[in-house]
Amino acid sequence: MQKRKIVLCGSMKVKDEIIKIKKELEEKNFEVLLPIECIKKQPKEIASRAHFNRIKDPNNEIVLIVNAAKNKIKNYIGPNSLAEIAFAFYFNKKTYVLNDYYEPYLDELKGWKVIALLGDLDKI
Repeated sequence: MQKRKIVLCGSMKVKDEIIKIKKELEEKNFEVLLPIECIKKQPKEIASRAHFNRIKDPNNEIVLIVNAAKNKIKNYIGPNSLAEIAFAFYFNKKTYVLNDYYEPYLDELKGWKVIALLGDLDKI
């Protein structure tokens, strides 16, 4: 059976959590694509374009935002992740947030049919 491909997104301030989720998803037989250019600290323009191309790729069906707590803000989604969610929505990708909805973007997240996993990766 072919592995389902999933693109991980999230703030680089929580990159350790992103890498942890990557390992968990690989154990569940997913092929996981990371924002590797961000992790390698490439310039924002290069990193964003590369990651948007991963999201746009028709072979990558799922986008997961690792919205871990950042600076004591629960379920944080930063501006770059919100842009990635909008991009995923535009390209009709099944999109999830790892935890609960980030309240400031609740209307957009629900309107764009983003699913809150509440920490349960088995819901993908």
